[in-house]
Amino acid sequence: MSETVEQYTKVISNCREIFEKKTKDYGTAWRILRPSSLTDQIFIKAQRIRTVQDTGENKVGENIEDEFVAIVNYCIMALVQLESDDSLSIEIAPSEAMRLYDEFSSEAMSLMEKKNHDYGEAWRDMRVSSLTDLILMKLLRVKQIEDNQGETLISEGIDANYYDMLNYAVFALIHLTFNTTENA
Repeated sequence: MSETVEQYTKVISNCREIFEKKTKDYGTAWRILRPSSLTDQIFIKAQRIRTVQDTGENKVGENIEDEFVAIVNYCIMALVQLESDDSLSIEIAPSEAMRLYDEFSSEAMSLMEKKNHDYGEAWRDMRVSSLTDLILMKLLRVKQIEDNQGETLISEGIDANYYDMLNYAVFALIHLTFNTTENA
């Protein structure tokens, strides 16, 4: 498990670095997006990954690792949007954006450690393509919950699905970065 924590931390650190640089370039313009718009952004990224995986053809030229990083970062943005109240302005200081990033990524890691314990690191034996499919499935669930105005009868809420997608994307990045299993 310590290897997983180390790898997870390295992946999140890379995602965080990209988020921080983009925050310096663009500010927090993403704060204008509704959670449903962020869900759609994640969907676009996951669908592109699946298309590239299925066709073996990458016409845009950006690698799928960058798309998984984007999924991690969009999930954190979505969690911030879900949790923020009206007092949080659209433009927030970079230091506050990074504090929020750290808060939600830390919560995601804590959840990963609990689930990883119970599931016995089953994700290590999964294919990256299966992780992509799980992200897409979670996205369809989130879209349905959003269409139901956030109401569920028995299911986890939207935030739990964002945390799961974030962790699936990190697992995919661990596979791709550390070559831990078949990458197909």
